Amino acid sequence: MSLIDLKVKEFLNEVDSNSPAPGGGSVSAVSASLGVALSRMVSHLTFNKKKFLSLDEKIRTKYEDDFITLNNIKEELIPLIDKDTEAFNQIMEAYKLPKESDEEKALRKQTIETATLEAIKVPYEIARLSYKSLEVVEKMMPYGNQFAISDIGVGCLLLHAGLEGAILNVRINIGGISDIDQVKMYETSCENLLNKGKEVKDRILKYVNDSL
Repeated sequence: MSLIDLKVKEFLNEVDSNSPAPGGGSVSAVSASLGVALSRMVSHLTFNKKKFLSLDEKIRTKYEDDFITLNNIKEELIPLIDKDTEAFNQIMEAYKLPKESDEEKALRKQTIETATLEAIKVPYEIARLSYKSLEVVEKMMPYGNQFAISDIGVGCLLLHAGLEGAILNVRINIGGISDIDQVKMYETSCENLLNKGKEVKDRILKYVNDSL
């Protein structure tokens, strides 16, 4: 079953079930995807407005390039909705492997760790793309349709929720990795993403609230 092919109500009911997946990682990817989509909606409502058309050509070209960048990010985020759930399911399957002999135990341990690493990589990518989107949105917002400025704010909140939510899913799995260098790398990278993401989010929301 592909989560991205479900209707909205079906997806909500799938989350609202006794199954642990789809969980926070997939929902974070949905949140970030919605944030990008909402931010692009503002651009759709901007392009043909006189105020935008009167801008310097370089500004308009950069805005249009950023609009395309957001679409590329969205296309990267959407498959991660399913990939996060698939990664979790791989961990669950790994735990079911036999563990009678020493060989089986070793294979099981390695399989669990490999699956856990994938369950870290996917939400980390969600967080990275969420932050990248926030950066792009911040550059675009001064030139967007100001009648839709509240949508920029909602999109920002969704992107930041995607970022923070994804990092929570990275952190809950880090304990299953034995490579100390990898652990430190993810911990440091996640901390940087959180700090920088909050700074961008706060600047965007200040701009939005000052504009209302």
